[in-house]
Amino acid sequence: MCGIAGFYQLKHDVFKDYSFNLLRNKLKNMRNSIKHRGPNDDEIYMEGFCGLAHTRLSIRDIKGGHQPMTRRYNGKRATIAYNGELYNTNELKYRLSSYDIDLRTTSDTEIILYCYLVFGTKIFKDFNGIFAFAIYDNNKLILARDHVGVKPLFYYSDEKQFVFSSEPKGIFAYGIKPELNRDSWCEIIGLGPAHTLGNGVFKNIKEVLPGHFIAVTLNENRNVSCQDTCFWRLHSRMHREDYASTVCYTNYLIEDSIKKQMVSDIPICTFLSGGLDSSLVSSIVSSHLNGKKLTTYSFDFADNDIHFKANSFQSTRDRPFVDIMTKYIGSNHKYLECNNQNQIDCLFEAVDARDMPCMADVESSMLYFCRLVSRECKVTLTGECADEIFGGYPWFHRKEMLNQNTFPWSYDLNARTYLFQKDFINELHLEDYVNDAYQNSVNECEYLPEENETETLRRKVTWLNMKWFMMTLLTRMDRCSMYSGLEARVPFADYRILEYVFNVPWEFKCYNNQTKSILVECGKKYLPMEILYRKKTPYPKTYDPKYEQILGKMVWEEYGSNQKLQTIIDKEKLSSFISSPKDYGKPWYGQLMAGPQMLAYILQIGYWMRKYQL
Repeated sequence: MCGIAGFYQLKHDVFKDYSFNLLRNKLKNMRNSIKHRGPNDDEIYMEGFCGLAHTRLSIRDIKGGHQPMTRRYNGKRATIAYNGELYNTNELKYRLSSYDIDLRTTSDTEIILYCYLVFGTKIFKDFNGIFAFAIYDNNKLILARDHVGVKPLFYYSDEKQFVFSSEPKGIFAYGIKPELNRDSWCEIIGLGPAHTLGNGVFKNIKEVLPGHFIAVTLNENRNVSCQDTCFWRLHSRMHREDYASTVCYTNYLIEDSIKKQMVSDIPICTFLSGGLDSSLVSSIVSSHLNGKKLTTYSFDFADNDIHFKANSFQSTRDRPFVDIMTKYIGSNHKYLECNNQNQIDCLFEAVDARDMPCMADVESSMLYFCRLVSRECKVTLTGECADEIFGGYPWFHRKEMLNQNTFPWSYDLNARTYLFQKDFINELHLEDYVNDAYQNSVNECEYLPEENETETLRRKVTWLNMKWFMMTLLTRMDRCSMYSGLEARVPFADYRILEYVFNVPWEFKCYNNQTKSILVECGKKYLPMEILYRKKTPYPKTYDPKYEQILGKMVWEEYGSNQKLQTIIDKEKLSSFISSPKDYGKPWYGQLMAGPQMLAYILQIGYWMRKYQL
């Protein structure tokens, strides 16, 4: 994994103009701002109107994968800066074998670059992996992002310049000022920690859409021109296979994805919660290590054995099930624990990593855990995304959530806006913005005339989960892991799995009323019964009442010293809320983010406004 950044600057030819040193320093600043994504190596490249910066976390071809990388073929020449991992390198290498190409490395970077030189942009759809890259080719800049959007890529554009980076901070390091507008606040308050695909939250900051590439060139008026092209999207089609065949093919896809994602020149590990998804990944990985012992990691919070309170979302603790799995696969297991101070200390760092308020302590604790893992291992496989694809969340099953004519994981706007000043919220027209975001999204889904009303509703909710909730979790995983110098892979997010399972009917996904029944069937040869039929539980959180008390004190102090926060937060409501956050028990996002997490989110907003002078 890596970080990339760069510019397409029409005011200057970087080799001919007096401003070479100025642009070079800008490029270095951009590179330095994302150095955490690649602490092992870095380099910059400048040619024509373009500058590329790269920071490298060395996973494959440690010695030969240096970037930016330049190659020539058949009279053409191009340079790439690439972030990600390509999992079908061998297949692509075979396609290139009939061409006169002398590969100098075993790096997937070189494969991507030669594929582009030989086949052009049409080859992007055939890449299987997680990637975001920039290719400079004869005064043309190409930016591409993987099918699902696992790897991030942001950009700023006007008539005279195009600036891009793996994270917004790289764009700001170039000299673009961070600013907010109405849409920014609607994203943060109305949709956050999710955000609309393509929307970079900051004013005039956008992201390359998943499964898209952007070609940046000069138009006839000598201005920057950006052409956005979709090379892959999720399509709806009727599923014609029976249940047994569906299970068989899904099992093949899962096993193939996991085996492909085990490629690494350094040791790999897995995250293991004791749930179905992470346990299946861990077991399959372990079975393909040729006798080597897999290292696994689980996460929990200090004193949760004392304070844990079962609820409808989280009925059991992870630890007993982790113990079952580690014994079953014989892994070298590490139990990692986070205390109140650990996750509070990381609350602001999580904003630094994300460049905006995020999933509060659900994200800060993940950042802390990733940091601990990275001290021992640099590549991990996770069970992320299975619930969105196979229908594991409560809103797939509970009618009152399923039938919400809005995002089912975030349907109560009152809970989100309660602490904000009424006039401020009214000016945003928040409800209209959220409704538009929801409607625009569901309108993009392809619905089938053969499906009945209930089947159409399930398809809609699955589409929303893949385009919104899953993306939020993928973003969390990328920022937390990469901020810590850790590469986190997500085998369930293989686009082939999404393409296939998206169209599997609900009666198969919940066969005989068994949640995620297809995944359960796939796991029967890899998992013990206790894991196969464990009730779904989300990522853990602390239940220590002292955590709320500490947060309340910190938020009140932040409010008292932050004049900008005072302009948007209602003082009386905040005071009342801090006094009794436990009375606010309904999650305002997902399954875990309730009263304490709202306090943490407000704290993050305050810090964000201070840091970026918003």
